[in-house]
Amino acid sequence: MSGHSKWATIKHKKGAADAKRGRIFTRLIKEITIAARMGGGNPEFNPRLRSAIVEAKANNMPSSNIERATKKGTGELEGTVIEEATYEGYGPGGVAVMVETITDSRNRTASEMRKLFSKHGGNMGEVGCVGWMFQTKGVILVEKKPGVTEDKLMEVALDAGVQDIQDADESFELTCDSGALPAVKEALDKAKVSYLSAKVDKVPQNTVRVTGKDAEQVIKLAEALEDHDDVQNVFANFDIDPSELPPAE
Repeated sequence: MSGHSKWATIKHKKGAADAKRGRIFTRLIKEITIAARMGGGNPEFNPRLRSAIVEAKANNMPSSNIERATKKGTGELEGTVIEEATYEGYGPGGVAVMVETITDSRNRTASEMRKLFSKHGGNMGEVGCVGWMFQTKGVILVEKKPGVTEDKLMEVALDAGVQDIQDADESFELTCDSGALPAVKEALDKAKVSYLSAKVDKVPQNTVRVTGKDAEQVIKLAEALEDHDDVQNVFANFDIDPSELPPAE
């Protein structure tokens, strides 16, 4: 079992919990705003904005919130100036960690990221220190259900661009080039294969096996980073045996 596959599943479950307490709206509003700022407010010509809006609607965000966030990004409405910042470092056991944030204060966020790394047995490094270990890919999680097998998924999605299928415990993780993600989603939709999530992700080229205390600290570090209000995404290359993972909430 790949560490990334397991972490993708953990993050999906955590996302469901986040949705219950409204945190996911905060994250999506920031993503819509920055996407509109970077590429304009028309989702037809802005793939990043289009993806953010699709995810927002999937999480039942009201259209008025989406429109307001888009207008803040394009400058039609006044709002706090926010920007993207990526932080990189190492966790316990030499695990590589990348953190994508959207913040209104780089200095504050950098300081808080450094504290979180240190508190949980890691250390923050310079930008680029671990980024080369990750590739940008499209990642789709498909829930295991009767009739949904690895062979079935290969039959449905291979021609659409899927490069790899991993068994991720309660789901299958499909990986493709980021540009092929829309075609893979369309192929799954046509075959009536539902999926838990489909997004552009950072996939590690290699994983680091961690056990015992290191495994416990890596999970705590990843969760602490995910819980920070400025954090949009956390990517890590750990490989942990399922028996060492905390029970699902």
